[in-house]
Amino acid sequence: MARLDSTLEERAASKQVGALRGLSPFLAPYRILLAFSLLALILTASISLILPLAVRRVVDNFNAAGQILDQYFAAALVIAALLALGTGLRYYLVTRLGERVVADIRRAVFDRVLGLSPAFFERLLTGEVLSRITTDTTLILSVIGSSVSVALRNVLTLVGGMVLLFLTSAKLSGMVLLLVPAVVVPIIVLGRRLRKLSRENQDWIASSSGSASEALSSVQTVQAFTHEDQTRAAFADVTEKSFVSARARIGTRAVMTVIVIFLVFTGIVGVLWMGARDVRAGVMSPGELIQFVIYAIMVAGSVGALSEVWGELQRAAGATERLVELLNATDPVQDPASPISPALPIRGDIQFDAVTFRYPQRPETSALDGISLHVQPGETVALVGPSGAGKTTILQLLMRFYDPQQGVVRLDGQDLRGMTRATFRKAISMVPQDPVIFATSARENIRFGRPDATDAEVEEAARAAAAHEFIMALPQGYDSYLGERGVMLSGGQKQRVAIARAILRDAPVLLLDEATSALDAESERLVQSAVERLAKGRTTLVVAHRLATVKQADRIVVFDHGRIVAQGKHDELVAQGGLYARLARLQFTDGTA
Repeated sequence: MARLDSTLEERAASKQVGALRGLSPFLAPYRILLAFSLLALILTASISLILPLAVRRVVDNFNAAGQILDQYFAAALVIAALLALGTGLRYYLVTRLGERVVADIRRAVFDRVLGLSPAFFERLLTGEVLSRITTDTTLILSVIGSSVSVALRNVLTLVGGMVLLFLTSAKLSGMVLLLVPAVVVPIIVLGRRLRKLSRENQDWIASSSGSASEALSSVQTVQAFTHEDQTRAAFADVTEKSFVSARARIGTRAVMTVIVIFLVFTGIVGVLWMGARDVRAGVMSPGELIQFVIYAIMVAGSVGALSEVWGELQRAAGATERLVELLNATDPVQDPASPISPALPIRGDIQFDAVTFRYPQRPETSALDGISLHVQPGETVALVGPSGAGKTTILQLLMRFYDPQQGVVRLDGQDLRGMTRATFRKAISMVPQDPVIFATSARENIRFGRPDATDAEVEEAARAAAAHEFIMALPQGYDSYLGERGVMLSGGQKQRVAIARAILRDAPVLLLDEATSALDAESERLVQSAVERLAKGRTTLVVAHRLATVKQADRIVVFDHGRIVAQGKHDELVAQGGLYARLARLQFTDGTA
């Protein structure tokens, strides 16, 4: 939580309402719609300023002939009809513009975040990103679709009303102007505090969302360790801090509203008193006084509305900052400005040349320390060693989820950093240690490996991965919904679906990260046979703890503390002694392999 607190201080100290300018790139494509919205806004503001003139005519000519009086009332009805039409048009155009812009922002932020490397998500919780896409964009929608429109309308009403006030009575208008500093000062002073509290409140909401997302995505682990009370307490603590922050924001805004409204309407009462004396003295007509009072109320209402809208604009400014922060986030892994195109088809020649790598969140520890490894096209290489030795890191660097601090990773002789990530990743098929199952059907989960695959190809891949039988046993077979994160499947079934996905991709490079660790003996035998068939003619890297699954590999590379300590075939490594021989003795002697 210290990280969040420091972030709050940094953001609160540097941001202004001017951050709303960050929305301009999203408004630019809709200039015509924006122009029509402004025209409708000006029309309604102008018509509302005409109404008091009509009221004055009616009052001052109340004793005139009935026909003239009827004409004045008819004119007032026409003005009211135009006001209603203009208001409806303004609402439609502005609301439509807001929905369109927010949809574009959500899409742009999601597109940007989806392409960021895993290093970015080491610094920012997924739940916080989701909060920015949902909560913050909802705030912006409120501002574009309502608050900005209200603000502009009230600015026009304020300016126009002040001009007409002076034309009606310069003396009384001078008194009204004396109230302006008294109203503006609390808006500025309390507004600054309100902006800070608004941004802090939004960050606590994001933290709350991230905490809930993390707990719910790991609900089985939470329940298995009877950690419900502690998790509830942690969430309650963050939620309570969010409430306390919101309470402070609401209190500040309430105080500002009380001060502004009291000062404004106190001034109106004083002006009314002087105006009534002028009417009795014959200095102004009753209609002029009523006209002045209406304009004064409109001006006061505009000032009060602007004080409220100011708070909304500040919250939206904070939301805009957070979204622009995501759009402008610096990704440590970048595609080159002038990428090279590898020779096709990709053969699968992999080379690590003196590679040293440290994870961004653990800069003092080398996950890989001067690794040099060459894998020939079509070779099957197993990576073994204790947990944390650097095996999975090899696969992550090969996928270019991260870049090494030193050394070069090459594919077919080309530095990965010289190619776009999409180019070389198309040549790689990966089965991660923790298989990802999407909340869709079994068929679509497998087809994720190659979206243009036919149903027959999907089923063929499932058979090769020993997944066909259990899929057909599901209620709707391949069309069965697998639930969020595959809750309908066992661990072994998830891995077989993931392997089927990799088989369907049919890429020249195959990466298997503990791909058979959750399978029973029979399924493991079937999948192992499928993997061996699939590996023929492909470059295959297999990360494994169970040595029985890699005994037939062309080469076994042994890792320890981020370094390669031995490599060779199974029998050779056993004969050499050392770490591999010790691991083999433990597994095969215990019969656990």
